[in-house]
Amino acid sequence: MLNICLVYSYFFVFLSLFLFSISTYFMIMDLTYFLEFNLLMINSSPIVMTILFDWMSLLFMSFVLFISGMVIFYSREYMEGDLNLNRFIMLVVMFVLSMMLLIISPNLISILLGWDGLGLVSYCLVIYYQNVKSYNAGMLTALSNRVGDVALLMAIAWMLNYGSWNYIFYLEELKNDTYMVIITYLVLLAAMTKSAQIPFSSWLPAAMAAPTPVSSLVHSSTLVTAGVYLLIRFNYAFGSTLTYFLLFISSMTMFMSGLGASFEFDLKKIIALSTLSQLGLMMSILALGSYKLAFFHLLTHALFKALLFMCAGNVIHNLGNFQDIRYMGGLVKFMPLTCCYLNISNLSLCGLPFLSGFYSKDLIVEVMSMGYLNFYIYFIFYVSIGLTVCYSFRLVYYTCVGDNNYLSLSGVSESGFTMLKGMSGLIFLVVFMGSLLGWIIFPCPYVIILPFSLKIMALLMIIIGAWIGYEMSKFSLSFNNLSLQFYKLSWFLSGMWNMPVISTFGINLYPIVGGSLLYKSLDQGWTEYFGAQKMYSLLVSSSKMSQVFMYNSIKIFFILMVMWLVVIML
Repeated sequence: MLNICLVYSYFFVFLSLFLFSISTYFMIMDLTYFLEFNLLMINSSPIVMTILFDWMSLLFMSFVLFISGMVIFYSREYMEGDLNLNRFIMLVVMFVLSMMLLIISPNLISILLGWDGLGLVSYCLVIYYQNVKSYNAGMLTALSNRVGDVALLMAIAWMLNYGSWNYIFYLEELKNDTYMVIITYLVLLAAMTKSAQIPFSSWLPAAMAAPTPVSSLVHSSTLVTAGVYLLIRFNYAFGSTLTYFLLFISSMTMFMSGLGASFEFDLKKIIALSTLSQLGLMMSILALGSYKLAFFHLLTHALFKALLFMCAGNVIHNLGNFQDIRYMGGLVKFMPLTCCYLNISNLSLCGLPFLSGFYSKDLIVEVMSMGYLNFYIYFIFYVSIGLTVCYSFRLVYYTCVGDNNYLSLSGVSESGFTMLKGMSGLIFLVVFMGSLLGWIIFPCPYVIILPFSLKIMALLMIIIGAWIGYEMSKFSLSFNNLSLQFYKLSWFLSGMWNMPVISTFGINLYPIVGGSLLYKSLDQGWTEYFGAQKMYSLLVSSSKMSQVFMYNSIKIFFILMVMWLVVIML
């Protein structure tokens, strides 16, 4: 039963290495291949399946496959004892295949197939544990993503004005044509739902109800990055209005999720909100016009976020499936290697110099500082960097170095070498891949000349963020938690500015309450009395009358005969 994990993990890793080497070759030779498969002809109109191979699609596929291989290898132990392990692995494989289809499609129809595949399989994976919380989370995920699917369908319908659905040929045209610019707006809406930007953010932390290996895959390199990838492909088609709108929305998302993570106590939700923050960062640098930088950060982020989720999964697995960080603490004594990996990926996320996250994140911030933007954008960017470090250090303090808390005393140990092997496969990439990708993706390095104050600003925010994160999370036996002294504010911020409430009750509550009022006042009220029930009572009384005649009573018979004779005589 366990062999299926090994087969798929080895196959994906080898395929990933093969695609990485081909991608490097494509970069060096500056190649782009279009493969067209003529599926069938209807009235001499060909239906063609188009596949796009360029350095970007090949490189992204190799990363997705490598992370998937490691995650499936890791699942072998994490999901041990699960009766439906084969089904779980097949769902993950279907998920990866949907992502592959989306990556290699230059065509809106085939993109929709991959896009919908991701949405449907993610629903199956989120409800995998089959309890009420999972079902609610699954519905929220599926329905939020449906908005994007509808937007893509509308974009497909609108593209009938062109000769083909291969959007890649019409990008410049989309930008300049007054009527066709609606396609870019629809694509942007689709990408916002898939990448969980405001106001569609609430599904991403809810989707943490899925098993941890799925979270590791979904929230690093597949589902949530599909929206960013689509916008990277469409980046030539964005006009100035659209980019300003995207910049505002993504910067707000980045800020909101950073604040939310600093007040959250669920281990997986903190990492999910951190993913949301990084997605906001990718979207905002994309809106500033640097699509290669967004892609660079997409890849490095996929690595360290996958590892971060795997470490979290290992901690949860060894703590008897507890996710609340207040129960943890002092884990560095019991799980040294996991805590080591957790710290490395966390520091990479914070942008510590010379880890992979630094190369993309620092470059993004410096390119943003080079631009001529208003104070709001500078402020949000730097504060969000500080918040990233703040919640990362808070997380490390609570889990690894804090006091020995409730669950740490229950005989925790770093059991599970299969999971550690899966994590070890990623750790080298988390450390070295940023520098390597920097050289591969940018043949000419960026030259950034900034005043000393702006150059040191990112490092300063990192230090301030680390200090605030430590101060906020300090606790001991006689210590009041700082964040819980402002209970309502803390609840509001950790609840993502009430977005989950708005996107569930806000949409459902009024229709349901209104429906019940209508039901009571109309269906069971006056209309019932004057409508169906009135008809019923009239029919009953008239039928009772006719029943009297039909009972063959001798008196009625004689009376009728007399009346009949009277009528004849007259």
